Amino acid sequence: MLKSAWDQPGATEVAQATPAAPGRWRAAIWQWLAPLLLLAALVGLWELLVRVFQTPRWLLPPPSAIGHALAANSALLARHALVTTQEVAAGFAVALATGVGLALAIAYWRVAARAVYPLVIASQTIPIIAIAPLLLVWVGYDLRPKVIVVALISFFPIVVNMADGLRAVDPEMVNMLRSLGASRWQVFRKVQVPGSLPYLFSGIKIAAAASVIGAVIGEWVGASAGLGYLMVQAAPRFQTSLVFAAVLVLSALGIALFLLVAGAERLALRWHHSAKRAKALDLNP
Repeated sequence: MLKSAWDQPGATEVAQATPAAPGRWRAAIWQWLAPLLLLAALVGLWELLVRVFQTPRWLLPPPSAIGHALAANSALLARHALVTTQEVAAGFAVALATGVGLALAIAYWRVAARAVYPLVIASQTIPIIAIAPLLLVWVGYDLRPKVIVVALISFFPIVVNMADGLRAVDPEMVNMLRSLGASRWQVFRKVQVPGSLPYLFSGIKIAAAASVIGAVIGEWVGASAGLGYLMVQAAPRFQTSLVFAAVLVLSALGIALFLLVAGAERLALRWHHSAKRAKALDLNP
């Protein structure tokens, strides 16, 4: 019976059998603590400089004013964040389905690799901000143009990474399975798909962060709700603190999506991370 790449003998056992050194725990804690300390220092410096130079709040508000705007407008920000989240989720789902389909076609259909792949690359040279107004004319002012913009921005890293992953499978392993009588479908399911998943998740993490940008671009061009729409409405009124508060919510949304994908990756690719930990232990005994 053929075993897939999911079944990595000994990788999990090696990682579990080796006790975690105290230095590894300190390194893991410092990995999260260092950026938080740096962020706190930058925020403190920002607050100090704004107060020392007496910068007008409409020009550059201090972090304390932004925090106050975030708390005072929490309900407003939550309402618009829900709209943006819906746009991001729908567009990201379209990008994932389209990206995986195109990657499979490019990897296994020579005509698609020659005809479609250059068009996929060329699609990223067109400024999305120039296409967004046309989408409003073509499909209207509802959710659809924002979903299309999110999908256009997000699908490219998914296509490129998964296509590279499907092509990066060890040919010796494929030849060995075929010599054992494995069909093309079995080789695809047991070796090529598991081997391409780390590449796919790398592309999905990039797309998750970029999808928020796509939603904001779509809302800037034409919308009646969403965090991008809120920023467009607040900026001409010199509500700069509210604009910064919306930016913080957008940043939190992007980070949350990235962490969600990273968590799904760890659950789906436990064998991959176990093998990486085992290799790291071998290199650093």
